[in-house]
Amino acid sequence: MNRQEILVIDDEPQIRKLLEITLQTNNYVVRQASNAKEGLIMAGNHPPELILLDLGLPDESGHSVLQKLRKWYTNPVIILSVQKNEEDIIRALDNGANDYLSKPFRAGELLARIRSALRSSSMDEGESLIDFTDIKIDLTNRMVKKKGEVLKLTNTEYSLLALLMRNEGKVLTHQFLLRAIWGPGYIHQSQYLRVFVAQLRKKIEDDPNRPVYLLTESGVGYRFVGSANKTVS
Repeated sequence: MNRQEILVIDDEPQIRKLLEITLQTNNYVVRQASNAKEGLIMAGNHPPELILLDLGLPDESGHSVLQKLRKWYTNPVIILSVQKNEEDIIRALDNGANDYLSKPFRAGELLARIRSALRSSSMDEGESLIDFTDIKIDLTNRMVKKKGEVLKLTNTEYSLLALLMRNEGKVLTHQFLLRAIWGPGYIHQSQYLRVFVAQLRKKIEDDPNRPVYLLTESGVGYRFVGSANKTVS
């Protein structure tokens, strides 16, 4: 079985070394770049399964690197940065990042985010069924089941849940969701999201006040978290 390759683009030698040890210990192949130019060349010459990208690079903004990557690179990109303000997080996610972790981060959390991003990217675009053990969605018949029982969802509820489930583990920003579900004229109508997320939680969560599937990323957006035993067909 081929090991998955991760490209680390970060100018801090200590961080690169830490990531190298952590990732190699968990059976990933690691390549490293210390600046934007080197990282873009490495990604272009041999695209990895996933990129860990720092925003504070010495020769170019990580936001700019992300925009250049997203012109052709379709695999996951996870941002690692000391910048913690909501504007940077939202900008990175809207520009195509799959996830965002602030430094310092815990190795266990990073590995979980990597596994989630890689699972999501392995989905076939032609998939018809996504199975998260307790929750299943039949994309062909627009049907959602929880523990074998069909959930009665409105068209909007279904569209929102399907979008989140197909991007399992990825933070989808408020503006992205509003644009995708309601259209560009609604990108500032965050109350729409709050209402429909609350409705969905009543239907898919055992305890809507303590959600385990549909999680809020405060000030940024929402993330659907499924099961590690998910299967796709």
